[in-house]
This record gives sequence, C-alpha cells and structure tokens, in this order.
Amino acid sequence: METKKTFKKIEGANLLRGFARYGLLAIGLVTFLFSLVSGSEAYGGGISGIVQNSPNAIPWIALLIALFVAWKNELLGGSIILLLGITLVARSNFGGPNFFVVTFILTSLISLLGAFFLGSWYLRKNQLVK
Repeated sequence: METKKTFKKIEGANLLRGFARYGLLAIGLVTFLFSLVSGSEAYGGGISGIVQNSPNAIPWIALLIALFVAWKNELLGGSIILLLGITLVARSNFGGPNFFVVTFILTSLISLLGAFFLGSWYLRKNQLVK
C-alpha cells in the first residue's frame, strides 16, 4: 500500500513539473519573441528596430533564465518564478490606469506555474524523507 502511495506522489510531482517546465517554456519564448519584434516598427523596423526595442524583452529573458534555474533546482527556480510572476501581475495589471484580462491571465499563469515547481519539489522532498 505504501509503495502505491509513493508512486502516486512521484507521478503527481512529475505531472506538476512537466506542466511547469513546458508551459513556462512556451509562454516565455512566445512573449519574448513578441516583445522583441512588436515595437520595432516605431524605430524603423528591421534589425536596427529590433535592437532598439530589445529592452522590452528583458522581463521575458529573466523568466527564461529563472526557468533554466528551475529546471536544475525546483525550489530555488520555482521561488524566483513565483516572485517574478507576482511582480509581473502587480506591475502589468495594477501599475497604471489600464487593466487587460488577457495580461492578467498570462501573468497569473506564470505565478501558478512557479507554484507548480514548488509543489513538485514538496512532493519529492516528502517522498525522500519517508
């Protein structure tokens, strides 16, 4: 009976980790590319416009770096992603006069997936203790 419980915990941890890894990878890459290219027309377009617009991509580079950390260390990376997600929710949705539901969902999803890393770490840690 105990081995069945153990298997369920590991299976749940793998599921949480998989959703977090690949969900954040998809979100991070798509938004990074979008933020890099979307405002480049204002600077004349082309490579020069992309380079001048590149500071818009910094938060998404930070997310991808945090994802790399979480891939190696779920506790540290998950904590960083959770804090980054909460910061993005606060700044993107409540930092100005505009509120967009899509932005709120996207930034909240980052926080949720960061919590998935922490949940996966917790399930694995409890399994190793017993």
